[in-house]
Amino acid sequence: MSLKPKIALLSVFVSAGLLVAPAAQAAETPVTPVTTATTVDPRPSTAKLAFELHKLAALSHGRIRVDQIGRSNEGRPVWAARVGHGKTRIQYVTQQHGDEPLGTPAALEFLREVGVGNSAWAKKLLAKVTVDIVVRANPDGHERDWRYNYDPDATPEYGEKGKGYDINRYHDPAVAPKDNPATEAGLIQRRNAAFKPDIMVDYHMQGRYRDANGREITASTLWPTNPGVKPSDVDFAKQIAVVVQRSIDGNGGYVSQYPGGDYQGIARNGYGLLGNGSVLIELSLIPEREQQQIQDARASMLAIARAAADGSVRTVDPADADAIPPRGPALPGTVEEAHEAA
Repeated sequence: MSLKPKIALLSVFVSAGLLVAPAAQAAETPVTPVTTATTVDPRPSTAKLAFELHKLAALSHGRIRVDQIGRSNEGRPVWAARVGHGKTRIQYVTQQHGDEPLGTPAALEFLREVGVGNSAWAKKLLAKVTVDIVVRANPDGHERDWRYNYDPDATPEYGEKGKGYDINRYHDPAVAPKDNPATEAGLIQRRNAAFKPDIMVDYHMQGRYRDANGREITASTLWPTNPGVKPSDVDFAKQIAVVVQRSIDGNGGYVSQYPGGDYQGIARNGYGLLGNGSVLIELSLIPEREQQQIQDARASMLAIARAAADGSVRTVDPADADAIPPRGPALPGTVEEAHEAA
């Protein structure tokens, strides 16, 4: 899309009242002290997400490229945004589970930070890496605030009959996108195959947990655990996971290992089998820390890109990932849904 149509599109959204100024930041009692200049919308509507992506593309003067990679079962667009022109390729995916939203606004903040403006550090970064983001992979699930996509004809192995598929169980490399019963998972498969990323990071959310000493976990991470993933690819994913841990811990969070399964259809396993450095990030559901959770995710996106750009990710000792503390029990009085391990 040329710049003129984008500007025209912005005018339409402004006249329709869809450009909303940030609300005043709500009072918080976060797990760790937080200072933010503005409040980020944690759950942008379908229309607002489209507007924000195209606004960023226009403001970036072409550095950010926005594409519709397909449509959900109910016809909602599934968007991807790409920035950079470097050799190292990084893919982020947000909101495969519709009720796990915070990776989506984090992606918008990341795009704003690296794609808008003319800072020397961003120019240098984008000369080294190309970052592709599937932003809100599950728009139908987002509309319903539920985990699955929407498919009333679903009779899934993973999901709920008459409701929908658990998209994050349908990335088995042995299943071609055209044969994938989870429509939106097939879209991610196609995008991944066309982009051929070196790194693939999948953003989710979890409940509230503590470690063995009672300290609250703010995020968890994990690498491929399927035995078919090459050891060298597991080690690379572990190096990325350590970068994630250090970035979020350095941003005031506390990262644990996620207790995930080894099924090949889980994204971190499926794309690990394809040779991606494949990592899961689970942001904890901490309402009083929600704004900081978004910024933690944004920080991890930036840290991964920087470490990939300067090569420092390859200098990390993979064994450091094994030292990331295990996730402990759910916090008393909180509700953790009976989700299968991601």
